[in-house]
Amino acid sequence: MADEITISIDGQEIQTEPGKMVIQAAMDAGMYIPYLCYYPGMKPYGACRMCVVKAESPGPDGSYRSLPGNPASCTTPVSDGMRVTTNSSELVELRRGIMELLISEHPHGCLTCHRIELCGPADLCLRHVAVNDRCITCPKNERCELKDTVRFLEMDMDSPLSYNNRHLPLAVSDPFWEMDMNLCIVCARCVRVCDEVRGDSALTLLERSDRVLIGTSQGTSLLESGCEFCGACIDVCPTGALVERNHKWDKAVETINTICPHCPVGCEMKLEIDKRNRVIRTTTDINSPANRGQFCFKGKFGLEFLNENKSRLKKPLIRQGQELVESSWPEALDLVAAKLTNYKNNDYAIIASARGTNEDNYIAQKFARIVLNTNNIDVSSNIRPELTAPLFELLGNAAGTNGIWELEQSSNFLVISSNMTEEQNVTAVPIKKALNSGSSLIVIDQRKTELARVATIWMRPNPGTESTLLGGIIRVIMDESLDDHEFLSSSCDGVDQFKGNLWNLDLVKVETITGVPIEEIQKAARLIANANSSSTLYALETIPAEYREACVRALVNLSLVTGNINKPSSGIYPLFTGANEQGAKDVGCSPTFLPGYNLLQDHAKDFSKSWNHDLSDGNGIPLTKLVDSINEGGIKALHLIGNSPNYTNGELGNFIQALNKLEFLLVQDCFPSEITEIADVVLPSSTFAEVDGTYTNLERRIQLLRPALGAKGDSDGDWRILCQIAKRMGANGFEFATSEMIFEELQSLCASYKGLSYSQLNSVGIQWELQPVKPMLTAMDVVLPYQHKNEQYPLLLAHGRVLNQPEREMTISQVEARNRIQRQDIIELHPNDAASLKIEEGDWVEMETERSAIQGTAQLSGVNPGIISITTLFGQMVVHLEADTSPDPMMRVPTLPLEPAKLTKITATVAAD
Repeated sequence: MADEITISIDGQEIQTEPGKMVIQAAMDAGMYIPYLCYYPGMKPYGACRMCVVKAESPGPDGSYRSLPGNPASCTTPVSDGMRVTTNSSELVELRRGIMELLISEHPHGCLTCHRIELCGPADLCLRHVAVNDRCITCPKNERCELKDTVRFLEMDMDSPLSYNNRHLPLAVSDPFWEMDMNLCIVCARCVRVCDEVRGDSALTLLERSDRVLIGTSQGTSLLESGCEFCGACIDVCPTGALVERNHKWDKAVETINTICPHCPVGCEMKLEIDKRNRVIRTTTDINSPANRGQFCFKGKFGLEFLNENKSRLKKPLIRQGQELVESSWPEALDLVAAKLTNYKNNDYAIIASARGTNEDNYIAQKFARIVLNTNNIDVSSNIRPELTAPLFELLGNAAGTNGIWELEQSSNFLVISSNMTEEQNVTAVPIKKALNSGSSLIVIDQRKTELARVATIWMRPNPGTESTLLGGIIRVIMDESLDDHEFLSSSCDGVDQFKGNLWNLDLVKVETITGVPIEEIQKAARLIANANSSSTLYALETIPAEYREACVRALVNLSLVTGNINKPSSGIYPLFTGANEQGAKDVGCSPTFLPGYNLLQDHAKDFSKSWNHDLSDGNGIPLTKLVDSINEGGIKALHLIGNSPNYTNGELGNFIQALNKLEFLLVQDCFPSEITEIADVVLPSSTFAEVDGTYTNLERRIQLLRPALGAKGDSDGDWRILCQIAKRMGANGFEFATSEMIFEELQSLCASYKGLSYSQLNSVGIQWELQPVKPMLTAMDVVLPYQHKNEQYPLLLAHGRVLNQPEREMTISQVEARNRIQRQDIIELHPNDAASLKIEEGDWVEMETERSAIQGTAQLSGVNPGIISITTLFGQMVVHLEADTSPDPMMRVPTLPLEPAKLTKITATVAAD
């Protein structure tokens, strides 16, 4: 960090950093300078002139000279010894004059009224101000920055300029939000945050009839402008011009900070609660360490399930014949305890919730191992265990190596098989900012994702050959002596064996196997090796299970060869999907006591001693093998905590069908589902917003959840339910009264959490530290392509999704006053496949998978043989999500795996029908 300097603001000396703007230095010191167009984290703009100051800087001789005029503090950088005046009578009058100009085009009948605090919505206005000129009609009444600034300036009741209503129509047809340009002060915050922070440019400044307004950058709808519906524009808007559609008029009586449950980024959020115990909106804090004030569509608009009351499970349910009937907690718990007694050892398995807290999941694995004497324990999002398991062997820690916002300073990115702009959205924000600053991006993926669309190099290898492609990149780096010699020789094990094995990766052979030209492989290798820092992010979403571990090992090798481990703004990031999947593994919620899950050495011994119980030897059955075990009669009783999209999206095979073969199915959940309908006992759980505890995000940051809502019905926390069952089954060690007591126990057994407490986590959370281990290179083999064999669906579908495709024709129509996208789908296929199917360019075809069917025109392109490709728009999905009436629509966001598919040419007659 640069040396601090001293400046004076209104006679008070403060310490700050060189290069900061005066207004930010004042904010950091807890001092207020009025502003409207400025917003932390965005570039200085200087449009509203509300933050004007007087400033003096010392010259070489020690005398002070005044800066010309009245500079805006948001565009004036600090200098050592600077003296700033913010509140002189001259400056106050200047700001009042500026504000009079601003409010002449904004309703301000209430803004300048001294009785506003005493006035209610139903009161008759004693000033006879028109209704559309009053704050009570504004959705941001009582939380408007413009009102706060007017109050600070102590404006007179009578303004010399009359209000000029624009009478502009409201934009209310797009999903989730509404726009009223009659309330806009053209501060351009929304346009700038969309461009500078989010990298989307969905909004822009327009000029209509000599007025500057905010509008969509393309067309008339956000659906065609590339909007990702993150809500950043709403959060920075200082007036009621941009608002959320749901609960837009509702007022909060309380605000609670907690953590988003939708993905592993761990975004801190503020839940605004109204007097009816409802979450009416979510907002963020620019100082939140994991997300820095950013959200995604799930966190901003996907928490309405917290207000679902009618569909909520409120009482325990017990199956009697063909029906589930309500029961009391004692009756249900007694029945569960009696039933589970018959399934001790390996007849029983428990799957914890990816939304469960660390405390929930610690108790779940303790319950499995002590009470049922089994290691059959996993977490519902762990469908790709290879993401983290090899990292312990090679790097000493089964977790990502670097922080999320270090990505902003990376000079190169390698993203493999990841749709991260949807699945881990905020992690992509610093990447897009870095790209706008000149960093390079290499994407390896068969699908056209949003990052693939803007990549420097986009490589589409034959499925399953990703590790061979990475081996080819490493071979180029070694051949051209671009590796980090010093790091390899001094910091890594297995170097000689690795180098000897590498010569098997002949580039001609790599090109033949992967389908990626040698020139692209060489270009990618040079970009990675010549970058000052390179970050690798991978999700393995399209890679068959048997190829994943080899791919992760190759990624580690590449990071080590280029020296991008153990240094800032580099490293390796496994991108899983569960909100607390990292934490679940950290606390032992896995089918084996792996050191990679950050438990102390001699784990079984330590746990046995702490719990006073001999633990079952051997590995349990992981989630990915669960369906096979049930079908083979191995697992007879299953305990599911929480719902998961993986139960119905095909990732685990025919999961629901397998559940019907169980002897006993116990479910703890918040809402009815396909699974609760076939359960033998259903126990009502609390949501994340009704409990306290901790989450651990993908950058290893442990953060506190805080209860924001009261319990619904007789629902209870998952760990409490498990403890009650354990006690009824005669087990000791489950006498916990609070989640904090559980944390005290788990931190004594989990190495990475050792010594931590709730009081330490109370502010911004703590990243657990990586164990210092000498990293290891491993031998690499040539891996042949995946052989897809399916007579019914002989091809593989690579379904991509992007924010916009301006090169493709589309129209916006309205259905029931809501915007909808209309465009013709294009289905790409290789010329060889087209010839065998007798399909020509432009033919009308139908693509079909087990999950869906799409009709469109055929386009012969450079996709791999055996692959068909479609690219749909994110806006189409958002429209369906808004219309979805299920309790938790964000759990139904369609994933994009490689799917078996078939393609059929449609004759003119059929197409006409």
